[in-house]
Amino acid sequence: MDQATNLRRLVLESDGVRKTRTIAITSGKGGVGKTSFAVALSIALARDGSRVTLLDADLGLANVNVILGIIPKYNLYHVIKGKKKLKDIVIEVPEGFKIIAGASGFHQLANLEAKQRQDFIDAVSDLGEDDYMIVDTGAGISQNVLSFVSASDEVIVITTPEPTAITDAYGIIKSIASQAPDKPVRLVVNRVQTVSEGRKVAERVINIAGQFLNIKVENLGFIFDDIYVQKSIRNQKPFMVTYPKSKASSCIFIIADRIANREIGESKGSGIAGFFKQLFKQESLEAD
Repeated sequence: MDQATNLRRLVLESDGVRKTRTIAITSGKGGVGKTSFAVALSIALARDGSRVTLLDADLGLANVNVILGIIPKYNLYHVIKGKKKLKDIVIEVPEGFKIIAGASGFHQLANLEAKQRQDFIDAVSDLGEDDYMIVDTGAGISQNVLSFVSASDEVIVITTPEPTAITDAYGIIKSIASQAPDKPVRLVVNRVQTVSEGRKVAERVINIAGQFLNIKVENLGFIFDDIYVQKSIRNQKPFMVTYPKSKASSCIFIIADRIANREIGESKGSGIAGFFKQLFKQESLEAD
């Protein structure tokens, strides 16, 4: 753990306010590298000494485990059915962080009774607080995706330079602006050929969002198009592990550093239990 990371943790713990920062990773369009980014970011933050949990919340195409080359035996479904404790389904992976497989279980969460929800939140509290919980949502603007985004402390939108991806990125930002206008939104442009291309795409999205949605989107950075990313996906080994000095890995480390080095006061999260409380609240509103 580097000195800066240790200092941030000590300051927050001394204030008695340290809670997990929950960051939703989302995109308007599928196939832009959202899950690959979520895994890579988790690895980069963990290597910086942070405690990280990655929650696979992509209800349609849960594939965090595929990228990591593992097959979870249990997920949230087994917790809700009372077959497993929540702590039993948390998997510590060799890359230095934890994952929660929850795809099929999330469908069940919406149907829990009030006492069951409270019991679930109490079980979440037993997990303790990490520094970060990365939430890999599905793509698009479905209510499921927006519920996870709204429940998180902040959101990162992933796009590529392709016109369809940019249009869909604007679409998800528009939906966020409508449902959670105060949510901090940041943008990452994936698969760029040059620094200039990454900057131009980000400026285009940010300017349009500011002009037509009156929402401030922060440019978090870009990731170079890199053959080692696809090669790693095919081999089910994260490129941050197999090719840590690749162009894509270098970009991820820069982005992780920007996330970790935000002002201390801004980095106070609502915690994992707070995330699920907010998620349940969103689902209740949807049901009404």
